[in-house]
Amino acid sequence: MMCGVNDAEKKSSERAAAWGLDLEAWQAQLVEWHEPAFRAKQIWQWLHGRLSRDWNEMANLPAALRQKLAEHFDIEALTISEVRSDPDGVRKLLCKCRDGELVEAVLIPSENRWTLCISSQAGCAFGCAFCASGAAGLSRSLEAGEIAGQVILAARLLREEQARSARPAAPDAILARPHNIVVMGMGEPLSNYDAVIGALRILNAPEGLNIGARHITISTCGVAPGIQRLAEEGLQFELSVSLHAPNNALRSRLMPVNKRWPLAELLAVCRDYTERTKRLITFEYTLVRGVNDAPEHARELAERLRGWLCRVNLIPLSPVAEFNGEPPEMRTCEAFRNALEQAGINTTLRRSRGKGVDAACGQLRLRRRREASESS
Repeated sequence: MMCGVNDAEKKSSERAAAWGLDLEAWQAQLVEWHEPAFRAKQIWQWLHGRLSRDWNEMANLPAALRQKLAEHFDIEALTISEVRSDPDGVRKLLCKCRDGELVEAVLIPSENRWTLCISSQAGCAFGCAFCASGAAGLSRSLEAGEIAGQVILAARLLREEQARSARPAAPDAILARPHNIVVMGMGEPLSNYDAVIGALRILNAPEGLNIGARHITISTCGVAPGIQRLAEEGLQFELSVSLHAPNNALRSRLMPVNKRWPLAELLAVCRDYTERTKRLITFEYTLVRGVNDAPEHARELAERLRGWLCRVNLIPLSPVAEFNGEPPEMRTCEAFRNALEQAGINTTLRRSRGKGVDAACGQLRLRRRREASESS
């Protein structure tokens, strides 16, 4: 069993997570406390500009206000419990929430930028066959402050590493903050819609980390009502939808969510999304040897998506202990990609990275939970 929540964690969890308030919420709070509204921007800059760890660092705030903030708001909604690094530069952060729950975030370097994959829930209720996130079910959804906090922790880690370097950054050095955010880690973002959108608005805010909306991707396993709701928001975030199969029989076998929202219904909602937003959808397709990687699967998928404003992202399976499957040979993956491209479908083939850090969603958390259970 997981260890119980200690007194410090209990006290911390009784306060609101500071990272979960947007600028308007801070302004409203200060008005309620009869404080000048301009203090909100000062607090925001300390939290999201300087990535402050302690209310007492905020020297331009009166001592009485700093004390009040400490009493009502937790400045550390989660902390880094473990960092694992892979030779290819990928790093997995295991983050501990105030109640002891563990979630994962993965930093991936590419083209002088960092992409950060973050979680929206502790665990997952959807149980996709090859995903470790749902192996132990859903513990709970994350708060907005816990979602945004993963990005804060990653940005803080990168800045600290840069500060420790004795030499100035080279012109082509990777920026010391996440540049792209993908909500593609543990959990189903559209099942925690309000917290996810709230966190992404905070991360997108110009006064804070200012991560561009088109550098933020929300990934869903196919929660059709959430896609409909997102289409009505008028946001510029990118949308990624996991397909993993070209027909209902195979998709239901791999993804139980298909029994609730079958392919025809899901794709109709996706089509409506592209028509309303004029934005491209990325369809994720994990290739599993002997399961969904045959030429006929490629042809069937091509027929479904022909003429769409979309991209297909092919991903060779990252093996997990909970699923008896293997990635196809690279030539099979390339043949699948070529078949889609010949049908006029924009297709990318992503190489698996981070195998040395258990980079597949939920693997590190699951290992830590098992270790805790065995030691209790």
